[in-house]
Amino acid sequence: MTVTLSATLAANEEIERRRRAGERVLHLAFGEAGLPVHPALRERLVAASHRNGYGPVAGAAELRAAAAGYWTRRGLPTDPDLVVCGPGSKSLLYGLLLAIGGDIVLPMPSWVSYAAQADLIGSHPILVPAPPGEGGVPDPELVTSSVLHARAQGRTVSSLLVTLPDNPTGRLATPETIGRLVRVARELDLIIISDEIYRDLLHTPDLPYTSPAELAPERTVITTGLSKSLALGGWRIGVARLPDGAYELRRSLLGVASEIWSAPAAPVQEAATYAFTDPPELMGRIVQSRRLHGAVARAVHERFAEIGASAPVPQGGFYLYPDLGHLRLGGSAEITRRLLEDHAIGVLPGQAFGEDPAAARVRVAVSLLYGETTAERLAALHSPDPLRLPWIAASLDHLSTGLKGLSPTRRAASRERRPTLVPTACHG
Repeated sequence: MTVTLSATLAANEEIERRRRAGERVLHLAFGEAGLPVHPALRERLVAASHRNGYGPVAGAAELRAAAAGYWTRRGLPTDPDLVVCGPGSKSLLYGLLLAIGGDIVLPMPSWVSYAAQADLIGSHPILVPAPPGEGGVPDPELVTSSVLHARAQGRTVSSLLVTLPDNPTGRLATPETIGRLVRVARELDLIIISDEIYRDLLHTPDLPYTSPAELAPERTVITTGLSKSLALGGWRIGVARLPDGAYELRRSLLGVASEIWSAPAAPVQEAATYAFTDPPELMGRIVQSRRLHGAVARAVHERFAEIGASAPVPQGGFYLYPDLGHLRLGGSAEITRRLLEDHAIGVLPGQAFGEDPAAARVRVAVSLLYGETTAERLAALHSPDPLRLPWIAASLDHLSTGLKGLSPTRRAASRERRPTLVPTACHG
């Protein structure tokens, strides 16, 4: 089997390579939260830096209790014995695929690593389009026929996955859709894996939110972490909430964990324990973060709308998923290439998220627009109007110019003027 670098990580490394070479590239390809670590978390990490033992495979009892409290406060009473911790929710998702076994139903589009991880363990993902205007869930009306068809071919289909809210679309599935999907999962006896790592970053906190675990606690696994809500991607910590009574699944997951990561890093667990208690200073930081993410995501959405791109307004996280098919430039890979090579704008092609390569959709992440330094990022976080900050305004202008340059009339005008110009690289 040939294993390639994750599309998001590969794009990030390529853009950073271009920047080191002196190119000015607008980085919209990487889903990093783009904000500094809160000082209270740094203090706890330093205070626990003497802890160098492995610790329990499931994670420290204090962290599991804190995570159980986190979910309980969100309406999901949780047994700490059914919480498993790992070095990031990404590792936990991979462990769950191994522990559950069989094939998995995924929404299309969906985060690049879901299908890739399934491929790594020999599972065959079943990609089912999301309902129109929604994201992160396979359309319940299509799941039944897809699963029955796969089972008729002798395949074992054991699970389906949802992302609430979604990466890549930035949309949140409605409670009605979640209800229909839960009914289908019961009828087909499927475990639901609910990736809720962006739950605390809804742009409008009172937007109706339904976790499948509220409706089907006996068959829903929830995964989350601190890489998005508190910008701790590099610290690598995640937690999973297992279904009620799922002790056999717990044993299997811990068996996988014991052979892959042994235990999460002890000092990071100490800081995470504090974070999952929802202390006021961290809750305040999350409120500021989601306000910033929402403001910049909406501004970027407006730039795409100005050139006629079709995209639902993002509702959570820091992503949007515009469709540029009206420009008739080709599929998502070609549009991604043109944006990077001709206009110094880095995005990810929709085909990396399971889309038909001919579709002209791209994934845009706005969270690296907040600044290059800690001072700039903190200024963006605290600003009542971050769009007016010079560095964010300049990035939005760069994006507008590049997108307008994609239009047929602009390309034609550029070709007509070209003989009178000295050729230059379009990187500024």
